[in-house]
Amino acid sequence: MTPQKRKILLFDSGKEWGGGTNSMLELLKRIDRQRFDITCCFYHNYARAGGESIEQVLHSLGIPMVLLPARHQPGWAKLTKEVGRSLLFFSRDARKSFTRKMDNLWRIQPDARRLRQLLQDGGYDILYMNNQPGSNEEGYHAVSGLPVALVQHCRIEPVLSPSLVELVNAQIDKIIAVSRGVEKVLLNNGVKRQYCVTVNNAIDIHQPLPDRESMRKTLDISPDTFVFGSIGSLIARKSNHHTLDALAQFSQRHPNTDWKMILIGEGPERAALVSQAKALGIAEHLIFTGFRNNPFEYLATFDAFILASSSEGLPRVVLEAMLLGIPVIGSDVTGTAELIDHQRTGLLFQWSDSQTLAQHLSQISKDAELRQQLAENARQHVHDHYAIEHYVAGVEHELASISSRRTDYV
Repeated sequence: MTPQKRKILLFDSGKEWGGGTNSMLELLKRIDRQRFDITCCFYHNYARAGGESIEQVLHSLGIPMVLLPARHQPGWAKLTKEVGRSLLFFSRDARKSFTRKMDNLWRIQPDARRLRQLLQDGGYDILYMNNQPGSNEEGYHAVSGLPVALVQHCRIEPVLSPSLVELVNAQIDKIIAVSRGVEKVLLNNGVKRQYCVTVNNAIDIHQPLPDRESMRKTLDISPDTFVFGSIGSLIARKSNHHTLDALAQFSQRHPNTDWKMILIGEGPERAALVSQAKALGIAEHLIFTGFRNNPFEYLATFDAFILASSSEGLPRVVLEAMLLGIPVIGSDVTGTAELIDHQRTGLLFQWSDSQTLAQHLSQISKDAELRQQLAENARQHVHDHYAIEHYVAGVEHELASISSRRTDYV
């Protein structure tokens, strides 16, 4: 007898295309459609820069999408927030608590009601949320009293308050962490162990690899130029300003070295980074590409990959660099440090320590034998532990075995 399909509503509250989007799509491309009937729900029909929207990509995969237009903050809420903050000027905690209550009133609870109605009308078995608890709080309220299993795929190191942890423990049926480090953060903040499981993020290790030389020609980069690079949104969390500080130190130590730094991505920090590069005297070495639909191809042009983030989940881009045999220098934070065994599969530095990062840049650029050793070890590590098949099978297992703690409608 063929088991009945599990009907899943995949909810993503994101506003822009990122690593979590790509990981979600890799899962949706491969998930067993005979066992899982999936509909996606988004607030924003965001798109790759100059490319397809998320709705178009999902349509090409044969997956329907429901768009719940994001709510705009009403005037009364904005005014009340401003008055409340002014009256509570004496206490930062009080201001945060007040703002939180206002957000819950005008956004979270109304969005929860919309999601709840969607779950009831569609007869869904599972609400599967693609972010972290703090970004998906409406989902925890939406399932209250419904016989709908609640699954959170936590793709980044979460930010958790005691009240949020209490809500998670009251409603969640399973949290899938993308790394052991993310699971540890959940547990350390009080999320109960029986609800947590790690399914490592992963990549397709059999995908065609891009041609390094043709991409270098596209970017007009000489074969003799040493290329540092990074990929990701230009946001504060990625800490690219620390990378630029380290590159300035590197440039002073090696004034005759022919080098470039390629930053692939777009975001609110771009103007500040351009100004910083000019102030540091390294602007001529930097290439800002903006957002690219084919970052994997650009990655192939690098001689070393840098990820200086203050936090990560389990960064796909590091796995991709390792698959391509590009040495990785990363900050010693959750997720990144889980992939890098210092001096074996890459190099680590303490977050914000631009001096040590500069030393690593010198070492990696001048020691070809080290680069080869790190590349070979890292590539083997990815093949052994981070193949996409393991990731898909792990998520499928959780979705197939999950059951709701809520048994009756109220």
